[in-house]
Amino acid sequence: MIRHGNYEDLTAILDIYNDAILNTTAVYSYKPHTLKERTAWFEQKKADGFPLLVFEENNVVVGFTTFGYFRAWPAYKYTIEHSVYVHTDHRGKHIGTILLQELIRIANDQGYATMVAGIDANNEGSKLLHEKLGFTKSGIIEKAGYKFGKWLDLAFYQYRLLGPNNPNEE
Repeated sequence: MIRHGNYEDLTAILDIYNDAILNTTAVYSYKPHTLKERTAWFEQKKADGFPLLVFEENNVVVGFTTFGYFRAWPAYKYTIEHSVYVHTDHRGKHIGTILLQELIRIANDQGYATMVAGIDANNEGSKLLHEKLGFTKSGIIEKAGYKFGKWLDLAFYQYRLLGPNNPNEE
């Protein structure tokens, strides 16, 4: 089941995210986040009007997705960058696909024009997921990060959303 996330979900979200930090190159961070940091992150998402969706299986959150600002400058206001994470024990069940499809629907409803994904260039599963849903590869930034004793390349993918009916420069 997909639903909007709430404060009670933050511990499960934190566990999923910290696992990605500690064991993968999906997140270019070194140290696990705290519940206080994840709570501040959630409150900022709410304040900015950005969705946080969770996938629940047997009353347990096993995946989540969200989007936020791509860049801080005003001309980027129709472009968002998203993230999607699935608990390591639940990968391969199409949970990421289901979450991302719903996130794309919401982004279209909210009038965004472009959704961006920054994916570690060696993350074949994530690249395949995004390509399957219609994202196109936009380029690679070589040596964008350094983790686990090696340089990491960051692949950018984009999805063309419907965009706003009346874009403006306000």
